[in-house]
Amino acid sequence: MLELNAFTKYIQRIISLSQEEFSDFTAAFNVKQIKKKQFIIQPDFTAKYRTFVLKGAFRSYVIDKDGGDHTIQFAIEDWWISDINSYIYQKPATMFVVALEDSTVLQIDYETEQLLKQANPKFERFFRIVAERTAAFHQRRIISALTRTAEERYTDFLETYPTVAQRLPQVALASYLGMTREFLNKIRNHKVKKK
Repeated sequence: MLELNAFTKYIQRIISLSQEEFSDFTAAFNVKQIKKKQFIIQPDFTAKYRTFVLKGAFRSYVIDKDGGDHTIQFAIEDWWISDINSYIYQKPATMFVVALEDSTVLQIDYETEQLLKQANPKFERFFRIVAERTAAFHQRRIISALTRTAEERYTDFLETYPTVAQRLPQVALASYLGMTREFLNKIRNHKVKKK
């Protein structure tokens, strides 16, 4: 399967494994097909899986007490997604995670991940590196939200993820960037006029 080759390459970018270690590691993951608009995590249910996107796109978001929608993260090919707080602590989720496209994912459940990490320090190292990269990404995102203008955040997103923006619903992208869809459209129109 072509998508599984992408996971192989992803693993190899992070750690070096023998053939036997690689087989043990990948055997812990299950392939799942997720339909567009299908939720893989919902509030009040514990997130049982850490999900790696082989093909497709996802969005995690929360709804505030006034019904406002706030996108926390997107995930496309080679990215992970979950309600990480729920997954790590095995407590009820606070986020929704929904497929934006028909998708193929690899999932590992919490208990299996713990056994993997106990079985081999290389596996522990893999998940530590993934966690460190995730923490660094979220820190950059928070700093950007606090220090940059809406137009700068939009421009940065387009420059960093040029093909991703085209795959996302505009309302979800606006929510991620911390603005209304109408304001995002004004920024986009202004950028077009400047060209």
